[in-house]
Amino acid sequence: MKAIICEEFGPLDDLKYGEVADPVAGPGQVLIRTEAAGVNYPDGLLVQGLYQSKPDRPFTPGSEVAGEIVAVGEGVTRFKAGDRVVTYCSAGYAEFAVGNEQTCFALPEGMDAADACAMIIAWGTSHHALKQRANLQPGETLVIFGAAGATGTAAIQIGKVMGAKVIAVCSSEEKQKIALEQGADHAIGYDNLKDEVKALTGGKGADVVYDSVGGDAFKAASRFMAPEGRLLIIGFASGEIPQLPVNLTLVKEYSVVGVFWGNWTRRDPQAYLANMDELFGWYTSGKVKPLIEGRYPLKDAAEVLKRVLGRGAVGKIALVP
Repeated sequence: MKAIICEEFGPLDDLKYGEVADPVAGPGQVLIRTEAAGVNYPDGLLVQGLYQSKPDRPFTPGSEVAGEIVAVGEGVTRFKAGDRVVTYCSAGYAEFAVGNEQTCFALPEGMDAADACAMIIAWGTSHHALKQRANLQPGETLVIFGAAGATGTAAIQIGKVMGAKVIAVCSSEEKQKIALEQGADHAIGYDNLKDEVKALTGGKGADVVYDSVGGDAFKAASRFMAPEGRLLIIGFASGEIPQLPVNLTLVKEYSVVGVFWGNWTRRDPQAYLANMDELFGWYTSGKVKPLIEGRYPLKDAAEVLKRVLGRGAVGKIALVP
């Protein structure tokens, strides 16, 4: 089959598009013909050797696949050949992928494969962050950094479903327009963040901040949190891991809360399944709809990853074999 191959950690341009052996579904696994493979920011870090985990080389990146099951392994009872599913997996940038039965989800009738991929990591992360980690309440103010990206647009829509007032923070007027189209109540830039958030909240500050950016944005957030606020640490797309002035958490009485969706799914699989049920329920009822920027040929993975890592992408991007 055709797949993207990382032979050694290094520049994205070193990725190869070539032939690899077809995978086989082992016990408790299903073999999926890929309709779409989701592209995520950590994928680009992984192939450069900059992520927390470092797989053996060579390997195929990609952690989300949606498509049709073509074979099932021994012991699989929930699915059969012909079912359409989405799964959190490894080696997703390929024509076929293997998923574990317990981490596969049946696609609602007619659901687009790229939409399904978006629901796994981007929407799964934002949902877990706002529900379990922030305990976001109706009427609270939610500030979202990187609000036009895949996790950001998810956080906007989820925040609105949960009843929050949403302030989207984006790097350009074009992205701010996208954030407003996704349902944000306000959209602002990164300049004068503290003053703008304070003005939009009547001086109170943010109850919850969704920070996937780090750097200067985090520094501003540490100074505009409301009492009993929750500053969520999602990632560091700016490239700078900031330092926390802990005296501010004492004086302002807010919490800094880490969000690591992958670890949580393994630690609390039943809550993970319940979250996914809720997300798919919102989707089928029309309450949410992932923003898909585009679907690109699998062979263009390197160029797509450059755009994602360069913060040039909006919404979710999928690769299509």
